Amino acid sequence: MNDESQIAKRMAHAITRVTKTVFPGRTNHHNTLFGGEALAWMDEAAFIAATRFCRKPLVTVCSDRVDFKESIPAGSIIELVAKIDHVGRTSIRVVVDIFVENMFNDDQHKAISGSFTFVALGPDRKPTPVLG
Repeated sequence: MNDESQIAKRMAHAITRVTKTVFPGRTNHHNTLFGGEALAWMDEAAFIAATRFCRKPLVTVCSDRVDFKESIPAGSIIELVAKIDHVGRTSIRVVVDIFVENMFNDDQHKAISGSFTFVALGPDRKPTPVLG
């Protein structure tokens, strides 16, 4: 198996799906999902996907353009889907989408999306190659 097919296989294995319910304790004064909570969930899902890809210690170094396309009301079910978007020498970029659905309807659609970049660390806590 060549490097490209090995990377594609690892990327497919790394796809991470997390499902949560938006309970009132996670909402803001508008009774919608607090943005900071959404960001924390996205960073966690991205971290899991990146770790599954490279199986190395990682740190978040950047969160890029997070688009809150729609507010998410309390009582919603959400699904976070994290996928590897780019693999660099020592870094991995992960795109995370949050899909929202009403508990009592079948409609699911994207409400929030963003990307997170991680750097792999070696035993010396310095950047190390993500592959190899």
